[in-house]
Amino acid sequence: MNDYIVRATAAGASIRVFAATTRGVVEEARRAHNTSPVATAALGRLLTAGAMMGSMMKGEQDILTLKVEGNGPLGGIVVTADSSADVKGYVYNPEVLLHANEKGKLDVAGAVGIGVLSVIKDIGMREPYVGQTVLTTSEIAEDLTYYFATSEQIPSSVALGVLMNRDNTVRRAGGFIIQILPGAPEGIICELEERLKTLPPVTSLLDEDMTPEMILVRLFEGEELVITDRIRARFFCNCEKGRVERALVSVGEEALHEMIEAGEPIELKCHFCSRAYTFSVEELKEILRRSGRTVR
Repeated sequence: MNDYIVRATAAGASIRVFAATTRGVVEEARRAHNTSPVATAALGRLLTAGAMMGSMMKGEQDILTLKVEGNGPLGGIVVTADSSADVKGYVYNPEVLLHANEKGKLDVAGAVGIGVLSVIKDIGMREPYVGQTVLTTSEIAEDLTYYFATSEQIPSSVALGVLMNRDNTVRRAGGFIIQILPGAPEGIICELEERLKTLPPVTSLLDEDMTPEMILVRLFEGEELVITDRIRARFFCNCEKGRVERALVSVGEEALHEMIEAGEPIELKCHFCSRAYTFSVEELKEILRRSGRTVR
């Protein structure tokens, strides 16, 4: 598996851990949306988080949606994932260009701006669960750390990163999520906090050819670490022409008549993967007929 997530426990299962390498996922998203470097970094971080958080869900039909909406030039980011770590997403304004921040890094916080993080979990209940917090840093990892602490009351540490090549392709991407569960020994928590303070950025570790397993061993050196499983992660969109057709029906009869009267085929693109679907004038007429409406 090139892109995958490691799920593990530590300290007698009182700490649960997820670590991922996602270069292929983020590169596929970059190609699909032709994102600028800073947009790639922002989207890639949320895609990585989405894949790991999706893998936390239990049901095969469960869907996780992460939304970051801010007043920066990026506008917002939307990512959805399922329990199999299939993930997809897009940014509102993929061509945003910004100067590097004061650390010489891609200015994700500047691109996102001040705003809100929403976490939506559709687990088959009558209404989906919706958690929402303000963006604390707009760097995404810290914002998710704050979300877990305030909305789910789980002390957590989230690290996410995307490293770009000079040709603007993705060199490395990945991250980890550490969650402290009830009963975790205080001493181990303190040691972990100290290690996190001195740990290099996750992309630096990945660029040293460290695997997710090796990163976890470094984090929990000398402690009990049990890797429970590994699952592949992939950028995957389940869009199809039939779904797009249903979206066309929802625009209303008048709008469809205007498209038909224009006498030209129309092309619609999926937000999540940019796949294009073309509908001829005859197909538009048939859509009207199937919806019980009269073609003029």
